[in-house]
Amino acid sequence: MNQTTNTILMIRPINFRMNEQTAVNNYYQKEIDNILPSTINTKAQHEFDTFVEKLQSFGIHVIVVSDTKDADTPDAVFPNNWISFHEDGTVAMYPMFAENRRLERREDILEELEKEGFLIENIVDYTSAEEDHVFLEGTGSICLDRVNNKAYCALSPRADEELFIEFCEDFEYTPVVFTANQTVDGKRAAIYHTNVMMCVGETLVIICLASIDDKSERKNVLKHLKEDGKKVIDITEEQVTNFAGNMLEVHGKDDERFLIMSQAAFNSLTQSQKAQINNHCKIISSPLDTIEFCGGGSARCMMAEVFLPKK
Repeated sequence: MNQTTNTILMIRPINFRMNEQTAVNNYYQKEIDNILPSTINTKAQHEFDTFVEKLQSFGIHVIVVSDTKDADTPDAVFPNNWISFHEDGTVAMYPMFAENRRLERREDILEELEKEGFLIENIVDYTSAEEDHVFLEGTGSICLDRVNNKAYCALSPRADEELFIEFCEDFEYTPVVFTANQTVDGKRAAIYHTNVMMCVGETLVIICLASIDDKSERKNVLKHLKEDGKKVIDITEEQVTNFAGNMLEVHGKDDERFLIMSQAAFNSLTQSQKAQINNHCKIISSPLDTIEFCGGGSARCMMAEVFLPKK
């Protein structure tokens, strides 16, 4: 098993804007006043294209599929929530909290991957859980340690514990469950996705330990990370609001390892944190201000890692 891949799937936005259906529990989203929706979408496309070009310049294989005009899919730029790809040729499809996000699931995207020479052997489809208002939003809800077969999940309205356990049984992962909170209007509220406060790399983990209020849960998470030899880099809640937890490790040409993040995330890191990351891999950052501001997601959310075998 590999922890990182060289190939990522990204969806170029066509209808990008703040999604009012996800804003109910994604406290990072904001409305930009006095700007036309088309201008917001154009800015998001520019950020997306710049990001893709940067990744490709480091030898990372990016498969870009355009969003469609057919459906109202303001969050299509975040594909990692509805699909994940696995080394045995399995594809998992996930139940989504927002109804308009369910329209992001597209068969033709799988056909696109097959055209690229990837083998899809099996599809595990959890989407019927939507009928029971049960959700688990892919590698947004689940942070996978693929090498050590562990799956980390911060429970929230978008991450159901029973369904998470079912996923772990199906894919043979040991579940590590906890709750991660942030302060909203003076009260503690669940962080909507695990990958906002945690990133699991090959030899390092970026995590906001302060968001895990329950001491025994925090201790348990740390125990798992340490027994697997991970270097733990702790980030603050303030850094989480700058998407410093929303990072992804990939490898480029010659298996060189990179940690991908937004410019805002990079700017929020201390010199010491940057130095610690550089001991493990190089940093790639790109400005994603509009996508972060309106979409409430960042670099990691934009990348669905492709681990499928080649035909």
